[in-house]
Amino acid sequence: MSRTLVERLQEGLPAGAVLTDPDVTASYANDMASFCDAGAPAVVVLPRTVEQVQHVMRTATELRVPVVPQGARTGLSGAANASEGCIVLSLVKMDRILEINTVDRIAVVEPGVINATLSRAVNEKGLYYPPDPSSWEMCTIGGNIGTASGGLCCVKYGVTAEYVLGLDVVLADGRLLSTGRRTAKGVAGYDLTRLFVGSEGSLGIVVRATLALKPEPPQQLVLAAEFASTDAACDAVCKIMEGGHVPSLLELMDRTTVKAVNAMANMGLPETTEALLLAAFDTLDPAADLAAVGALCEAAGATQVVPAEDAAESELLLQARRLSLTALEAVKGTTMIDDVCVPRSRLAEMLTGVDRIAEKYGLTIGVCCHAGDGNTHPTVCFDAQDADEGRRARESFDEIMALGLELGGTITGEHGVGVLKKEWLARELGPVGIEMQRAVKAAFDPLGLLNPGKLF
Repeated sequence: MSRTLVERLQEGLPAGAVLTDPDVTASYANDMASFCDAGAPAVVVLPRTVEQVQHVMRTATELRVPVVPQGARTGLSGAANASEGCIVLSLVKMDRILEINTVDRIAVVEPGVINATLSRAVNEKGLYYPPDPSSWEMCTIGGNIGTASGGLCCVKYGVTAEYVLGLDVVLADGRLLSTGRRTAKGVAGYDLTRLFVGSEGSLGIVVRATLALKPEPPQQLVLAAEFASTDAACDAVCKIMEGGHVPSLLELMDRTTVKAVNAMANMGLPETTEALLLAAFDTLDPAADLAAVGALCEAAGATQVVPAEDAAESELLLQARRLSLTALEAVKGTTMIDDVCVPRSRLAEMLTGVDRIAEKYGLTIGVCCHAGDGNTHPTVCFDAQDADEGRRARESFDEIMALGLELGGTITGEHGVGVLKKEWLARELGPVGIEMQRAVKAAFDPLGLLNPGKLF
């Protein structure tokens, strides 16, 4: 490691903000994705101000050192994995909520703010920040912006991109760019704000975000419906959406996932079911909406429909869904989590195809999904110490992505591309699409220093 690099960084950063101990820096090498290579960082920096981030980027540009921005490293695509000899730029210390404006219905935050912290802060003022990834108690707003995160409520409220009004971004050469607006409307120039959302830190470092808020909705109520087949459950999803209903949540857990959650947390979920559908409404009369949806589930073949009577019962059902990925990881110790999104009308074909792939490779693959928007999370469970099982896991993962594209879907609905799916991004976008993406990258980062090796 170059002494010059460390010394130059220390010139503009406070004591303790430059980490060089290899045992410490190694802990910043990976996010939570499997099968994603990572290098050893040369140094980890923990800036607290915009000016300090600018200093880091100017130093990196001058010395031609790659920079990998990081949040909480809860990502599932390897987008935050370190490159060999890079500067890891961790933004977790920039964690202030700078403003909550109840008239304009906006929040201005730094990138290290935890999603749940922001959500609770705006709730106290009668407002609501909808994006709620499963990792919302740990993940940061900057990371959510970098990967264009989704969550359980996307079926009604949409994804992170729909709530980012404006950004302050430090560019590769250290200049500060402000994009977007604070206003409810605005169409001036190219929408650079939207361009940065989902760019995985490859175009610039987000140091401040202006986020749209909504009035806090009424407490939601949840319904659970059991089905004898995933086809029947998916038919119910189609009937619900075709009928004009607007649930605040519409989630599906297959038999494998239900059993895994019960094994880990003794939730008492019905293990005889082939598919468990959870629907929620946060309307003025959620019980009436649940009754209408319950009737549609029964018409689609539900063997049992149980509406929650209060918020406590509703939260218990939601907790089971939030535990799904953790529970599936406990099955074999390691998972590969797919993130394929398909048209709702093709959801049944997707789940049937995943079952076929699991049988072909002799693997346990549980599926939980945001059924209301077709975003599936087939989760391949395997023993990382078993080389053959690891190979089959990787092959099955790729086959699932190929299936998603065949069904008119996309390789990622909310987790991003990172390292894990960059080969598949080229297949989805095609040569002209990739050429244009690379041209955008070159315009913002001509030296290729920002998060190299990600996306394409």
